[in-house]
Amino acid sequence: MTDDPRPRRRLFDSGFFFILAIALASGAGVLVTQGWEAFREILLSDLGLAALLMPKIAAGVLLATALALVLPKDKVLHHVGPESGVRGLAIAATAGAVIPGGPAVTFPLTAGLMTAGADLAAGVAMVTGWILLGLNRTIVWELTFLPADLVLLRVLLSLPVPIVLGLALRAAVRHRARRRAS
Repeated sequence: MTDDPRPRRRLFDSGFFFILAIALASGAGVLVTQGWEAFREILLSDLGLAALLMPKIAAGVLLATALALVLPKDKVLHHVGPESGVRGLAIAATAGAVIPGGPAVTFPLTAGLMTAGADLAAGVAMVTGWILLGLNRTIVWELTFLPADLVLLRVLLSLPVPIVLGLALRAAVRHRARRRAS
């Protein structure tokens, strides 16, 4: 018997059925309004995209699982756990900002870090840091097409957002815990 505190995941959960319902409704909508040929074309295109994404998704899932097993839980708790304070949120936001790649990399890394001991607020700070402060996107895309002062202003205004969201989430969690205790 193991003392694994991680929640068990089901293959078919509410998220799967939600996405399935939207996909079926969208497919039915295309079939009814656009006809069989458009439906078939979109279906084949989506299946091709799914085939392209599957290796990345599989690698991401493997990465998320491996991180939880390889990272020392005490160090993860210390650096980005619930008691890590603003420093932990800044670490998570910085990690999000420097992660190259898209959601196939960022989301599994965040999930793996959270499974290894990072709290929900650190996960929010990491994903928000990736979305708002991604260095790769800022340097390659924004500075290529936009004036440098606009990019600098956008980054400066976005800088505190991951930490503020993380702090707000931790405060909400503490408030909820106090209400349950009383």
